[in-house]
Amino acid sequence: MTSAAQVVERLRARGLTIGTAESLTGGRVVAALVDVPGASAVVRGAVVAYATDIKRTVLGVDAALLDGHGPVHPDVARQMAAGARRVLAVDVGVATTGIAGPTSPDGQPVGTVHIGIATADGIRTLSLRLDGDREQIRAECVRRALDAVAEVL
Repeated sequence: MTSAAQVVERLRARGLTIGTAESLTGGRVVAALVDVPGASAVVRGAVVAYATDIKRTVLGVDAALLDGHGPVHPDVARQMAAGARRVLAVDVGVATTGIAGPTSPDGQPVGTVHIGIATADGIRTLSLRLDGDREQIRAECVRRALDAVAEVL
């Protein structure tokens, strides 16, 4: 498991910046990063796009995608990550979207999570089915997002 401190150090060593676009995690990924002393050298900001319309208007997620599949979809995570790169003017954009429960608003299983990582080299997504209660799912999503960032650095 990669710590936020390790991610900040890897970004700093490579001269890269990071920003997040978070739904499911509500700002917890960026909070983990800014808890690290010296994070201001690499962290530029975050968009907490909890509401679907914010994903569209602020991050540029395609309206047809949101209308057709809802906000919990791998392509939404991809577009959110790309939106974070663009809106926050960063090298690495990280996005989280999913269903933490306790119920699902659209019939997808609780624990369905999609993480997007956008860099100059492209965008990758990680789709997961996490177990646990709401808090456990959100915490595990933060851990997995940090691991995913570390993998691309």
